[in-house]
Amino acid sequence: MGQSPSAALDRESSFSHRFGFLSSSSLGSSDGFSDEILANRDYTAEIPDECLAYVFQFLGPGDRNRCSLVCKRWLCVDGWSRHRLSLDAQSEIEASLPSIFMRFDSVTKLTLRCSRRSISLNDGALVSISVRCQNLTRLKLRGCREISDEGMSTFAKNSKNLRKLSCGSCTFGAKALNAVLDYCSNLEELSVKRLRGIHDGAEAIGPGVAASSLKTICLKELVNGQSFEPLVVGAKNLKALKIIHCLGDWDRVLQLIGDRNRNGKENLHLNNYNSNGNNDALMEIHLERLQVSDIGLSAISKCTKIENLHIVKTPDCSNYGLVSVAENCKLLKKLHVDGWRTNRIGDEGLVAVAKHCPNLEELVLVGVNATHLSLGAIASNCSKLERLALCGSGTIGNTEIACIAAKCMALKKLCIKGCPISDIAIEALGSGCPSLVKIKLRKCRGVSCEAGEWLREQRGSLVINMDACEVDGGFEASVSNGGIHEVGVDYPQVVSQVTDRDASTSSNGRLALLRSKFGLFASRNFVACTFRRWSNNEDSFNGNL
Repeated sequence: MGQSPSAALDRESSFSHRFGFLSSSSLGSSDGFSDEILANRDYTAEIPDECLAYVFQFLGPGDRNRCSLVCKRWLCVDGWSRHRLSLDAQSEIEASLPSIFMRFDSVTKLTLRCSRRSISLNDGALVSISVRCQNLTRLKLRGCREISDEGMSTFAKNSKNLRKLSCGSCTFGAKALNAVLDYCSNLEELSVKRLRGIHDGAEAIGPGVAASSLKTICLKELVNGQSFEPLVVGAKNLKALKIIHCLGDWDRVLQLIGDRNRNGKENLHLNNYNSNGNNDALMEIHLERLQVSDIGLSAISKCTKIENLHIVKTPDCSNYGLVSVAENCKLLKKLHVDGWRTNRIGDEGLVAVAKHCPNLEELVLVGVNATHLSLGAIASNCSKLERLALCGSGTIGNTEIACIAAKCMALKKLCIKGCPISDIAIEALGSGCPSLVKIKLRKCRGVSCEAGEWLREQRGSLVINMDACEVDGGFEASVSNGGIHEVGVDYPQVVSQVTDRDASTSSNGRLALLRSKFGLFASRNFVACTFRRWSNNEDSFNGNL
């Protein structure tokens, strides 16, 4: 269209020359020969390399590896367009590193992982990688026990563009991390887990030149995590802090963070200016399995811009600390509390959250004995609440669920696990929570499979995930934006298909239990439900009925 006959002829000529095709005159009337040539035509040859690389971006590592075997061109395009690479970092790989990074010369994200039973690559290999990967921005090290402080220091000098570093189960220590913080001025994320070189008496870590660029710090399972105190306090633009299962008392560190934020705000008001990198930028704090008390919670309440707070299995925290956080952190959107069944956090703290945090969108309560007093207040005042998980509480029953059903108009996802509710609560959900799209029920022995069937009939589009039966509305629910991982609640990640674990609950033992509990009528309904599920999920259902 819009093309001159001469241009079309030239294009056809060049196309035929490129693929070695014979002209139509040379083919004569041999239609079979012509069909054979057309069948062998490479239709991708006209696709530019950039477009082919763009297509490769949508493929997984396995599919990309298979595509690279198609032809030399695809091999070449896959090499220069692959930015993410994961290697088995055993010592034997060192001899292959030159050829690997000659082919993949555009790698920006690299993962080096070595199993416990193998010997990992050493300092020389890591330095060689840093020389060949000049564009490296992300590095993940797992089990690389042969890398020392010296090797990491040299790597840091050669990788000044590094933005994210995650290391776990390695043997280097404070000297290596200080080198990274001193040389990698663009570092934004640092994650450290089970570093053997971080022990009692280790030198202080940070802050370094990276203190002005760091936005996320994650510390997991460290013997002496307090050695990161200078870095945590000195990172002025820090937005997310996660401290998980680290030994020692953390109240002092949190107090220093709170004082820094308070002083930063005072200086901001005194100087009457607005800085893009102000000291009040902390928006997410995750505290799990720590020795931290209400003193620490009161300290972080000075970080008034917090939107995401996890208080998980910290037995010394009580209502007092939560009230302090609620009164000061009024922008809170996500709150996860695992009370570890210590009964120190309950209605008093949650009522304060309902009163002062109207923007709450996600609430997870595990081992917290809340009642209709606090849940009713949250349902009434937190009109934006979309995701709610109630797990392992002996005080959350039919009354509490009825209160939620009547008042939570925006609720989209609900998880109830190990709570003493019955079919009465399911009946309340049948007419309540008009925005609800997904509900998960686990270990709620008072809820029958028939109640799930009834709820499905009442609300056909609702995805229902239960122990005894799986009922879905014909579509898969989307994953929650704030997926709940750390507290052991997995309702945002649940899909509507039957899994092996769910199938195993449909064994003869479960059938016998239902017969004894609900009688023959219940057992017949369960069999029918199971057969429907079997027919719809034949590939994934392995249970024996």
